[in-house]
Amino acid sequence: MNQSDVIEGRLDPARERHLIAEAQQGCAKSAHQLIEAHQDRLHAFVWRIVRDRHEAEEICQDTFLRAFSALDTFNTTYRFSTWLFTIGYRLSLNVIRRRKDYTGDLNFSGFADTGRGQADEGHADAIANSEEAHRLKRVIWDSVDQLTPQQRATVLLFYRESLGCQEIGEILDMPAATVKSHLHRARGRLKEMLSGQLVEDWTLVRFAGQAEGA
Repeated sequence: MNQSDVIEGRLDPARERHLIAEAQQGCAKSAHQLIEAHQDRLHAFVWRIVRDRHEAEEICQDTFLRAFSALDTFNTTYRFSTWLFTIGYRLSLNVIRRRKDYTGDLNFSGFADTGRGQADEGHADAIANSEEAHRLKRVIWDSVDQLTPQQRATVLLFYRESLGCQEIGEILDMPAATVKSHLHRARGRLKEMLSGQLVEDWTLVRFAGQAEGA
């Protein structure tokens, strides 16, 4: 796989469609490249929902098996990652329902990145790069643990995967308006839980890629 085929660790859309077309024709090498390009992100997403590495590995294996067994039906107008996240999310919910465990964890390192249209960006960067950063992230992770599975998945897909509300809705099988509601409630709960626990100006530590109106 050429470096030019990858953008910020992700397949270029044209290259992805080419690999899918070849995999649909039975090319094992192309199928392997698709797995390699998506397995780390899929595993991170699933693990942060189920919080069990063994179960996350099994879910990821099942996700790829289901995806490739139905590859002929895949609509290439969508990203392959969207399809994988959809399958992986539903399998993760099945695991959670079976064990009736609604806890979870997210890697929220992107929380401390600068947002758009915000004042005092230099101050936010200073916080993110200070010795306080690791402690802030630990506190944030602990707080995100307390969100519902739907809120955790929504937050992860929006801030870490940079997906829009419409695409997240397709993955989580809910209207875009419901996705926005989950994001709004998640932000509110996090602000409430984090208030008074972080540095005085913790509100300057913003979500990465926060979109207006979301």
